[in-house]
Amino acid sequence: MQYETITRDDLDGMAVITLRRPDVMNALNTQMRAEITHAVEAAGRTARVVVLTGEGRAFCSGQDLGDRANAANLNLERTLRDEYIPMLMAIVECPVPVIAAVNGTAAGAGANLALVCDITIAAESASFIQAFSRIGLIPDAGGTWVLPRTVGLQKAMGAALFADRITARQAAEWGMIWEAVEDEAFDATWRARAMHLASGPTEAFKRVKQAMQVSFGNSLSEQLLLEGQLQGACGKTRDFKEGVVAFLEKRKPVFEGR
Repeated sequence: MQYETITRDDLDGMAVITLRRPDVMNALNTQMRAEITHAVEAAGRTARVVVLTGEGRAFCSGQDLGDRANAANLNLERTLRDEYIPMLMAIVECPVPVIAAVNGTAAGAGANLALVCDITIAAESASFIQAFSRIGLIPDAGGTWVLPRTVGLQKAMGAALFADRITARQAAEWGMIWEAVEDEAFDATWRARAMHLASGPTEAFKRVKQAMQVSFGNSLSEQLLLEGQLQGACGKTRDFKEGVVAFLEKRKPVFEGR
């Protein structure tokens, strides 16, 4: 696919997908959603970590509502079903870790695009806004699923009902995101985090993601059995053998991702 609203850059096992509609704060339109879906699915087959970030002063301002006439004619149910679900599930089902590097405002569906990623790192000047109620809607793009699980019901309800701006620092304190980073260190930090994952035991990371995602629906006994199965698979990887040898030799392991 020839990308027009995003770019994908690959380096040393890291695939960086950048939303590139800065004139509209990287608002999501049909084409961008399709391109993100394609890029994430393709990167998941070749990269060892995927990063989503934005160009300009915003990460993503959410749904592109266009002009008044187009907004009034939006079929939101169809759009969510046919365009958002494939995009979000591409991230959730991506076999390798997906990092959201939130460089600026993340509003509406743009906030939830970031929060559905495995790890969310935000610049201190960034913010998250569940802006839906401001235009008579409910949080979508996974917002009603991810928020209660990360911040609890009260905080999730407040974020949805009041549509307040939540600073990156607040989001980190609430457990909504992994960390908030000073703006000057933001780029170096997320790149270092991504490279750490890109040079790590990829097969183990894949199984961490698999285990965490199903844990909410499993009983303890079910989860313990799954852990045993996944750990058994990890124990057969080259990276496990390398990790043990490196530990015994008191050196840093060199993981191949297999």
